[in-house]
Parts: sequence; C-alpha cells; structure tokens
Amino acid sequence: MKVTVVGAGAVGATCADNIARKELASELVLLDIKEGVAEGKAIDMMQTAALLGFDTKIKGVTNDYAATEHSDVVVVTSGLPRKPGMTREELIGVNAGIVKSVTENILKHSPDTIIIVVSNPMDTMNYLTLQTSGLPKNRVLGMGGALDSARFRYYLSQELGCSPADLNAVVIGGHGDTTMIPLIKHATWNSTPVTNFLSQEQQDKIVAATMVGGATLTKLIGTSAWYAPGAGTAAMVESILRDEKKLISCGVALDGEYGQSDISLVVPVIIGRNGWERILDFKLSEAEQAAFNKSADAVRNMNDVLKTL
Repeated sequence: MKVTVVGAGAVGATCADNIARKELASELVLLDIKEGVAEGKAIDMMQTAALLGFDTKIKGVTNDYAATEHSDVVVVTSGLPRKPGMTREELIGVNAGIVKSVTENILKHSPDTIIIVVSNPMDTMNYLTLQTSGLPKNRVLGMGGALDSARFRYYLSQELGCSPADLNAVVIGGHGDTTMIPLIKHATWNSTPVTNFLSQEQQDKIVAATMVGGATLTKLIGTSAWYAPGAGTAAMVESILRDEKKLISCGVALDGEYGQSDISLVVPVIIGRNGWERILDFKLSEAEQAAFNKSADAVRNMNDVLKTL
C-alpha cells in the first residue's frame, strides 16, 4: 500500500509519523512546496525506524507529484492558516486555489485514489474537492469530524473520570466553533448513556468546551493543534487500508441524508477499503435536526464564496 501526505507542516508530518509507526503502508510520500522541508522531515522520521521498529519507507519530495504515483490514499493538508486582518473570503480564495491545484496534480498520477481533506475551512475545501475532482463521492472525505469527536471524548472523560477509549461519542455538522454539534444524548460509556452520570450543567460544559476545542489550543500554544489532527487523519487512513469498517464522523457529500443535499458536512459513516461506505442515521431529535440545518446554512454561506472566485 502507498500513502501520500501533501503538506509537510506540523499536521502533515504528525500524520505521516503515525502512519509509519503503525506500518499502515509499505511506502509513504511526504510532499511540500517548500524546498527541503519534506525531504528533511522524511529523513528524520526514517532515522526513528531502527528505534521504533517499523519498515515503512518514507520519501520526502519538493513539489514532485510524479513521486506520488499509484497512491492508494492521499491526505491533503496544504493551505494557509487565517492571518490577522484576513477575511473569510480571502482565506477561502487562497486555499481554494491551493487545494484545487493539489487535487489536479494528484489525480494525474493516482486517478483511483481516495482523498482525505484536512485543509481549512475543511467543509468548503472538501466540497470543492468533491465538485472539481470528478471522483465518486465515497472517495472524498473531510477529516474534521474525527478530530472534533476525539476532543468530545476527551472532555467527556475528564468530567466522568474514565478512559476515553471506553467512550463512544460523535460530533456532526460543520467543522467550526459555531457549526459543530456534539451529540451528547447519543454518547455512551460502555453502552450506557453518559447522560445517566452527568448533570445538565456538566453536559452543557462538555458541549461548550468541545465546540471551542480548537480555539482553546490556539490561545494556549499560539497556533493550531497538530497531534490530534494528525492522529485523527491517520485513524481514517488505517480504517481505509485495513478495511476496518470503523464508525468515524467525517465530512462527506450528502444527497438527502439528514435532510441536506449538495453540501459536505460531518456525519457518522462507516469507513473501509472503498472510502466511506455507508452513512449512519442517528435519528436526530427536533432540536438536533434544527441545529444541523442551521449548521448547513452557515457552511453553504461559506461555499457560496467559491462561486465568486
């Protein structure tokens, strides 16, 4: 199996490191536009192989898409973070150009690949990839829900005093502070609803903390997170390459599911060798469905910026 990670920044490199450590692929290509960065990080990672005991071959390249040929999965982390004074429209404009160019170059060499979009704003970049790649919709996935759901489980575990591994909890909607919806009424602790153990005040606290999870880290460390986003992306790659059929919340094209169409939003899906294989219907309450519809409206407003480019 072969995996390409486009973008050798903190998230891309962390994702690549996770993939190599788990030996999810025999070959891993790390590509970046900045001369020497991908090559240097690939060598650094390869020098851990003797210490960690993995055999994945990691190759770093500068803008050489020929090296990505026959990739089974491609992770796209390319793009700029929003800078002070930059409008939402400007950010979308810059990153849309980058993501579209990356997708076109990848498909020249790996027309049958599965693409995982990490670039922000994720919902809009995933929608753009869906619209411009020509790939079947099951082969384009947005990462954000895997990250948001991991953060949800973290905050639940802190309040419950339990292992995050014993929790099942998903986030749906848009990948943003005001658009994501942590489904706390559906969350369980070893099959028992977590709401059996939490007061309403605790539930509200957990949901609020999850929704600003990214902003909290940015405030603390001065930049976006990378460990959890990298691990969340690698978990999706693992479910694909090992055909694990895991339930993971991620951004996918909706065609009537959850009452929405012509949009990419985070919903719970089964991920296997063919990409995302099935959308699960969580039977939302009226309040949850209303929140999901509101999230969809906000994401559509962002998607509309693409029409002006």
